Amino acid sequence: MGNWILPAVLTGFLMDLCLGDPRWMYHPVCMIGNAITACEKWLRAWFPKTKRGEQMAGGVLVLCIVSGCVLIPGGLLFLAYRLHPAAGFILESCMCWQMLATKSLKTESMKVYERLQAEDVEGARKAVSMIVGRDTAALTEEGITKAAVETVAENTSDGVIAPLLYMMLAGGVGAYFYKAINTMDSMVGYKNEKYKNFGTCAAKLDDLVNYIPARLSAWFMVAAAAVEGHHWKDAIRIYRRDRRNHASPNSAQTEAVMAGALGVQLAGNAWYFGKLYEKPTIGDDKRKIEAEDIRRANQMLYGTAVIAVLAFTMLYIGICL
Repeated sequence: MGNWILPAVLTGFLMDLCLGDPRWMYHPVCMIGNAITACEKWLRAWFPKTKRGEQMAGGVLVLCIVSGCVLIPGGLLFLAYRLHPAAGFILESCMCWQMLATKSLKTESMKVYERLQAEDVEGARKAVSMIVGRDTAALTEEGITKAAVETVAENTSDGVIAPLLYMMLAGGVGAYFYKAINTMDSMVGYKNEKYKNFGTCAAKLDDLVNYIPARLSAWFMVAAAAVEGHHWKDAIRIYRRDRRNHASPNSAQTEAVMAGALGVQLAGNAWYFGKLYEKPTIGDDKRKIEAEDIRRANQMLYGTAVIAVLAFTMLYIGICL
């Protein structure tokens, strides 16, 4: 199995760039999400509704979901490779493809860009609501653009570079391992009344598994900024200054680079579930953010992804071959 990891990852990456996430295909992340929802319901019924009880329930959720997302793909790959190496390679390539989000992130964020270019602010609000967690009903054109650029920046790490790293370490199983944790965090890792105890374990584990990928993503993005002619020196300066300007230890890493490279200010206060959350800004307000910055952010996304694949491939060859 190990000899096929690099070819499978590279094939999966190319499939993602070409195919994205076809609408007709039921995505494995949906299955993971359904499993999380079902387990949460059962665990909340079984464990006492106390702080300690909810924390224990959240810990069991993490154990169950991560175990399932390692054992099931691992078992399927084992059987496929036993059947024939080509069968294993095809299955592993598809697993890697499905856990990457390069093209889908560009596609969804560019829908926001297209609506803004058409001066359809309401349509842009609807489009951006599909890719961000904040309340979008009252967002201005500037707020919509900022939200889209921020999600491209953050998901360059969460949706592309981090999965790639775990794929290089453990192939399709590594991809599912990472995506299980990341999906749990996106569903239960909130600090609101409902999830502040139940989601603690998932949120902490997500911070841990993203710690190295987020920082690698930031420096790959700096390299992409230099190659693509953006303000790479400002990207480094803003990264060093603002990379901690977020409640998460990882989210501001790529956002800071993106803000510096584009010469705009990101983050700041935002509404979530009807409540205003005060957040520090990231970057300098050198100019007003514009719809064209969404397109530029996607250029950075693709440049960062290609640089990361090249770097990981050379490292893999140097260590494993």
